[in-house]
Amino acid sequence: MRAKVDADSCTGCELCTQTCPEIYDMKGDVAVAKDIDVPSNLEDACRQAAEECPVEAISIDG
Repeated sequence: MRAKVDADSCTGCELCTQTCPEIYDMKGDVAVAKDIDVPSNLEDACRQAAEECPVEAISIDG
């Protein structure tokens, strides 16, 4: 599974980076998802961050 953040939609609230800092990081004033396959032990936190995104800027593939 991989996560992707739509930079055009992201408001920079940092909720995802707080929920799953191993996958999400801030680049300037928007969040980015690290370009890696999400390890199985982080999948739940990664999905939680996507679900809690207030502007639905995160998509999950896989």
